[in-house]
Amino acid sequence: MNKQQTRIVAIMLALAIAFGAFVLLKDRAEPAGQVETEAHGEQASHLDDGVIRFSDAQVASAGITLETAGPLRLDTFIRMPGQIALNEDRTAHVTPRASGAVEAVPANLGQLVRRGEVLAVVASADVAQERAALAAAQQRLAWAGTQHAAEKSLWEEKISARQDYLKATQELREAEIAVRASGQKLAALGAGSGASSNRLQVRAPFDGVVVEKHIAMGEIVNADTRIFTITDLSTVWADVVVPSKDLDIVRVGTDAVIRSIASSTTAPGKVSFVSSLIGEESRSARARVVLANPQGAWRPGLAVNVDIVTGTAQAKVAVARSALQTVDGQQVVYKRVAQGFVAQPVEAGRSDGRHVDIVSGLAAGERYAAAGSFAVKAEQGKGAAAHHD
Repeated sequence: MNKQQTRIVAIMLALAIAFGAFVLLKDRAEPAGQVETEAHGEQASHLDDGVIRFSDAQVASAGITLETAGPLRLDTFIRMPGQIALNEDRTAHVTPRASGAVEAVPANLGQLVRRGEVLAVVASADVAQERAALAAAQQRLAWAGTQHAAEKSLWEEKISARQDYLKATQELREAEIAVRASGQKLAALGAGSGASSNRLQVRAPFDGVVVEKHIAMGEIVNADTRIFTITDLSTVWADVVVPSKDLDIVRVGTDAVIRSIASSTTAPGKVSFVSSLIGEESRSARARVVLANPQGAWRPGLAVNVDIVTGTAQAKVAVARSALQTVDGQQVVYKRVAQGFVAQPVEAGRSDGRHVDIVSGLAAGERYAAAGSFAVKAEQGKGAAAHHD
């Protein structure tokens, strides 16, 4: 074989090797491209059918609450600022009623006390003086009783004059009056007439909580010193600032809903007082709503919103306010379907702050994402971004 033939054979062999490599690489590239195309098609299908896919496990993990749309009574209202305050009708400023030195203070700040429970013990000269007066009056009463019995016997036996008997009777009645007066003085001081010491026990006037304490061991207190403040927190007041333009709406007996600004706590109530005076600078009046507070959740000083109910309407289809989301300028509710959620455009009507009337777009009985619906919106946003990429 000459050099020319050898060159031709080498070229043909090189071409054969190149062709084989091309075929091999083509076969490997086609499945990858096919998988990519199928994946893209699946993603497009996910977006085109409008379903944001969420399994039951994913719904629970995301903290999404499912509720059912349906009829509901909605109250219309005007909202006003307010603050929780002590019920002054159930608040007592406790004083010792007699001056003296503090010997014991068993009550502590924040303590729940019962009616008649001892809050403090005061050694008082005033109490000692009144007890001495009572003891003297009781002695005079005993002597007057003896004298009266003797004079009565003498008069009945015609030994003494009737005038002496009547005088003894008068002295007995005066002695009885003196004993009652001394006992009443001790009772007014809160000391009672049964003990014999100068100790004054300061007691709780009713069941409540000690919210203020201004007393210490060894301290000298006066009769009018405010040593404790006790309040019954089973009811509290919500003080409301009412603009003058709304005074025709806010009247005694009007229904109201109190909403905590710090939490989602709400409570119903009724307006119990509306001031007849308007502030010169604020041009507003003060109103009050009485609230039941059995769990102590409404703490005095807490800022609240007070919704004064102005009317009531029946909504055919209502959803939780947290269910409403805005997508591309359109209000939607995420309706639950078999494989997840669908963004259902809706027209919202009136609201009572917690629920919204759905005028159109959703039927009664349909399930939807209430609390946590923002998680569905976020997932929808991720799918839309991937589709555009």
